[in-house]
Amino acid sequence: MKDALPPQAKISKRAKETIQECATEFVGFITGEASERCRRERRKTINGDDICHAMRSLGLDHYADAMRRYLQRYRESEELAAALNSGSAGAGGIQIDVRAELSIFRGHKPQDRN
Repeated sequence: MKDALPPQAKISKRAKETIQECATEFVGFITGEASERCRRERRKTINGDDICHAMRSLGLDHYADAMRRYLQRYRESEELAAALNSGSAGAGGIQIDVRAELSIFRGHKPQDRN
């Protein structure tokens, strides 16, 4: 949370707890919707595509778009890691900046955090 605030800003313990409660409710809300989809399809495992679908069905399209891009890059990095482990690819990797992905939807330009 501190990364999103000016350096001199302070966050009370109660504010941190409240944000944690909200985040927990948000995750539960999304997961519940994804779980319902899996139940309808008679599946037992929720995957990333289910989470994206749940976000869209709940009207959270901007989060679903960012999550879809993250998921795509994650899968690409997993494929690259597998290829590197088998010795069939060159060195390299994919770095994903989730904050930059989400800031696009908030009207902010991505910032260099290095």
